[in-house]
Amino acid sequence: MNQKAEDLKLTHTHFITPHGLDNDQHYTTAYELAILTDYALKNTTFRNIVSTKNYTISLNGYPRTLSNTNELLGNLPGVYGVKTGFTFLAGRCLVSSCERNGLDIIVVVLGADTKQIRTTDSRNIIEYIYQNFSYYDTSHFLQENFQHYQSYFNTHYTLEKTTDIPTLRILASKNTTFPLKKEDILNLSVKIYTLTHFSPDFQENDKIGSISIYVRDTCLYTSDIILGNQLTRNNWQYYFLNIFKNYFSYTHS
Repeated sequence: MNQKAEDLKLTHTHFITPHGLDNDQHYTTAYELAILTDYALKNTTFRNIVSTKNYTISLNGYPRTLSNTNELLGNLPGVYGVKTGFTFLAGRCLVSSCERNGLDIIVVVLGADTKQIRTTDSRNIIEYIYQNFSYYDTSHFLQENFQHYQSYFNTHYTLEKTTDIPTLRILASKNTTFPLKKEDILNLSVKIYTLTHFSPDFQENDKIGSISIYVRDTCLYTSDIILGNQLTRNNWQYYFLNIFKNYFSYTHS
């Protein structure tokens, strides 16, 4: 379990027992529980179990119905898991997963005094998210700002031992769509950095900079900017012609 936590980069999670009863060296955080839950939900068997409200099994030849203790399951649209919990030190806890209109979220409530409080807080957080957040594709915003930067770049680069014009290309990002508050869409900004001095030592597809999209002070993602073409080295004819032109320009003056 601790090896898996390390693999998932859960730096504030540590296990002592598999059952989770109170121990000073057995701990985690709400954020890292959400990361762990996201990982666990990729397991189909786990996902099916936590989304099941009731299940009947046979025990010593007699049927017995098991009921899920997640109060939101079946009572709040979109909820499909995940787990309740309680110890005297942790209080009443609930990890919830919910999906509506393609927006899949995980909500973690810890330390509630009662079941009702953990359920109410979880419900309120879920409803708040769906009322205030929606998916927004930032790719158009990224390309628009990149085009403006290219205009600036085209007048500020310098060349050494080449006359080829360097071209810029954004290395495609895996994901450019994020759940954002509607007002935060107006607070998107971009930061772009590239080298401005080029020579034939650069190869096509070399990383020469980066472009980052921010919402307020939070970076949503960063993509590499690469050189889109190979820069060829000037040959002796170029230098000969250059000297020839300079010579005649000098003698003429």
